[in-house]
Amino acid sequence: MTTSGKFIVLLAWIFISFGCTSQTTEFMKKPIEIEDSIPTFKLRDQHGNFFNSVDWIGKEILVIFFYPKDDTPGCTKEACKFRDDFEDFTDLGARVIGISSDSVDSHLKFAEKYTLPFTLLSDVSGAVRKSFGVPTNLLGLLPGRVTYIVDYDGVVVGKYNSQMNAERHVSEALQVISRLVAEKE
Repeated sequence: MTTSGKFIVLLAWIFISFGCTSQTTEFMKKPIEIEDSIPTFKLRDQHGNFFNSVDWIGKEILVIFFYPKDDTPGCTKEACKFRDDFEDFTDLGARVIGISSDSVDSHLKFAEKYTLPFTLLSDVSGAVRKSFGVPTNLLGLLPGRVTYIVDYDGVVVGKYNSQMNAERHVSEALQVISRLVAEKE
């Protein structure tokens, strides 16, 4: 077998072994974009209570940030930046919500360790992540990092997608919310 043939067999084995073939359809699914309504969802927070998105539409601006994993370097930087600027969000009438596939228990430990004042939702099955069309990276092995800013009508008015610039999600969200609030005044 030629070197290129071996490479193709190896690549096929990786895709099959890690379930990347099913992840490929996630890339092809239309992601939620600016001017789209968010899908409704109901997940447990870090305290085990249900959070239903429908209960918050029309009440507050929502900042929904999807992140890969609790207590990892990039995710910790992002979460702590949201924590450090949390008062800026609340002053603008926004509710911050983090979502990952970690368990309720993992979220509680993460929130307590870093004194995170916002809601963390457990999407163990990945259904909400998929409903938003949040991509995965690195052959489908690493969940993506995307932040959505949602207005009072449940419509996305801002979106920031960057795996590597974790802390920038916060400044991008604050810029969009500040503009939204200024337009409303």
